Amino acid sequence: MDKKDKKERKSKCSTPCKETFEPLRVDVKTTATAVLLLSSPEEDIVVVACEAILQFAEEDMNKVYLMELGALQPLSHLITHTNELVRRNAFMILGTMASHSAVGNVLQQMDVIPTIIDKLSLDDLVVQEYGTLCLSYLSLAPSCKAQIFDSKGLPALIKLLSSSEPDVQKNSLETIYNLIQNSQFCPYLLELSGIPLVLELLNSDYAVIQLLALKTLQKVTADKESHSTIRKEQGFEKLINIIKNADFCDLHVEALQVLVNCVSDSDNFQLIQNGGLTILLELVVTRKLSEPGSRPVKCNHNEVQSSAVQCISRAAQNPDNHKVLHDFKVEEILVDLLSGNSDCVKTFVCQAMTGMSSFMSSKEHFRDLGVFPALIRLLSSGNLLVRVEAIQALANLTAGHKQNSITLYEEGGHKILVQRLRDSCPRIVANAAAILCRIMGEEAIRYDVLSLGAIPALVEPLRSTDSQVQINATLCICELAFDANARAELQSAGGLEPLVNLLRSTHMEVLRSTCMAISVCAKDEPTSMEMCQFGALEMLNEINQADNSKSRFSEFALNSLMQSCLSLKYGLTDHLAATDIIIDGFYDAGKLCFGQKVLSLAELSMEPVNQSLPIVVVNAAIEVFLHKKSVEDGQQTERYLKVMNDVALRFLVKEVKESIGLLNDEQEQYVALARQVSTVMGGAIEKEDLHTFGWLLHVCLLKCKVQCNVVPIGMISKGFYCHRALLFKYLADSIGLNCTLVRGDYNRAWNEVLLCNEQSSRPCRYIVDLMHQPGSFLRTHTPAAFRYHSI
Repeated sequence: MDKKDKKERKSKCSTPCKETFEPLRVDVKTTATAVLLLSSPEEDIVVVACEAILQFAEEDMNKVYLMELGALQPLSHLITHTNELVRRNAFMILGTMASHSAVGNVLQQMDVIPTIIDKLSLDDLVVQEYGTLCLSYLSLAPSCKAQIFDSKGLPALIKLLSSSEPDVQKNSLETIYNLIQNSQFCPYLLELSGIPLVLELLNSDYAVIQLLALKTLQKVTADKESHSTIRKEQGFEKLINIIKNADFCDLHVEALQVLVNCVSDSDNFQLIQNGGLTILLELVVTRKLSEPGSRPVKCNHNEVQSSAVQCISRAAQNPDNHKVLHDFKVEEILVDLLSGNSDCVKTFVCQAMTGMSSFMSSKEHFRDLGVFPALIRLLSSGNLLVRVEAIQALANLTAGHKQNSITLYEEGGHKILVQRLRDSCPRIVANAAAILCRIMGEEAIRYDVLSLGAIPALVEPLRSTDSQVQINATLCICELAFDANARAELQSAGGLEPLVNLLRSTHMEVLRSTCMAISVCAKDEPTSMEMCQFGALEMLNEINQADNSKSRFSEFALNSLMQSCLSLKYGLTDHLAATDIIIDGFYDAGKLCFGQKVLSLAELSMEPVNQSLPIVVVNAAIEVFLHKKSVEDGQQTERYLKVMNDVALRFLVKEVKESIGLLNDEQEQYVALARQVSTVMGGAIEKEDLHTFGWLLHVCLLKCKVQCNVVPIGMISKGFYCHRALLFKYLADSIGLNCTLVRGDYNRAWNEVLLCNEQSSRPCRYIVDLMHQPGSFLRTHTPAAFRYHSI
């Protein structure tokens, strides 16, 4: 290189640099580069990058790709950019990307919601549109709902409902709708005066906005506090206008659902009854097709009819509305609808009948219209809800109305009701039992119900954990168990054990009805004995000792059990009243305690011979068979044991009836009977000679002789106080003489009778001496009486 070239080059290098950089055209070929350019300090570059990314984000999978490239972080900053175009583009991208759930999850963690809400106050429709769009997606998440609310998003969204841009209205309303799915936010919409703006959107030209407004109102009106605002803003008139407009039939279901929430209020119902009620009934009975109008509509007429019937049903729940509905002949419409095919409609029809049946005129009108056959058929429906509501309607129609109950029976309703006692739904079972109780007022009907297997069908309901099922099942037992065969059937079906177990309930109504059922079932000794073996005595005794559970029903149940099984009563209370008549089969097993295992005479007879005192049985019948259940080889078997034939007692009873029973003077009868008992039991014994009497050895030898723990009283020829008093009571009862039987200590027992004397105008109580001076009378509570029944 020569010197000249070097000099020229040096001259060029020393030329000063330009102060500005010539603009370059950026050719972005990858998404990653576009995302990087979002962080550029140059606004034009950012705008170009945003436009490219916005177009790329339209595809769903691209949203996730952009998120993975880290686009969300710079975008969250760009929404606060001072450049309007940058800010708008950033909002548009976020709003578009937020539709993907994965993107929404990341945005939740970035705490971008407060910033979005803050920018909604800008007078920029694009920012408002895409900001609310982003919030509408985010508000689906429970955690975002709270964040939006805490960031004062609800007031901002309510304000945007009056925006001139339909998309802003739609997105804001959708976000509000998502928020109020959490019921705790509903009152704030009312408090912030949002309901009038939502009602105004019912006039929108866009069906999607109208639909969202109706769904929002449906949620809000679930709270009755909103009803006054709806009335004030003529909301019901707007709803009726939508319902009667055939062009809006795609909105009818939602509009009707709003009314469903409101019409049970009589003030609201009053506003729609003039004109609006007629329109509702037209929707119920007809299916009007939409006429050509301003927009294409797709109507589900079954849903519209169902919602209209539901509206009538809800109005019928308020007694204040019944007269108006009755005047509109709603009963006839409802009965006609039962012949339709829609299970949903039938369900709401039954609910309406349930409500209307509290109005006496409607209750009778339904019967005159022949509703019972239709409702009875519905009890066999395969749809559970239909069965539930149909039987509820029948329960209300028959409640407090004898003629309706008889009509139900005449239509054969009792047959399906017995079947429904085996239903898996507790509400159906409870109502079936309640209705059966009402129709069984007459004996012939009761026998008819019994013949259908009502008793076995009630066993499982007795085991139910549902308190209403328990109450109604036990009340049904009360009606049916007046028949002796029904009591035996309940026993053989295994119903006594679950019945007794209900005494453990803490529900007072269950306890009361159970005690009533036990009282009825206790009319027979076999059923009473079995209930006692299941612990009825112990549980009733505990109930009666507690002030919070004791009642006249529990006291009567305990008394009924002991009255039907006098052997147990005597063992537990040591006392039989004059009205307690001893019959064949009575036995004295000694003192018993509550909580002690109760054994029947058959079980006592089958026990191995022990060293205890023999059990004394009274049996003057020619043959007495005792029913005994036992388990052999894992199977339950039934046996009948014949009690020893007490020939001696039978002849003694005959002799007493033919001699003493014919005496005219009652006191003479007592004396003669006492002497007769003393004679057959070993004669008079001085108190000082009791130790030589030998009665104990005698009865033990008898026990060994018969090889049984049970000894017939007629075999005893050396009877002690307890034996003589028992025999005296039995013979006195057989000839109609009144006397008690009282047990003392140390095998003492005595009989008390009422006799008149010269010193008192009223009868006095005396103890009959059967041991020392047979036939003499000892005034009770005197030293002589005390010496007689004590050592």
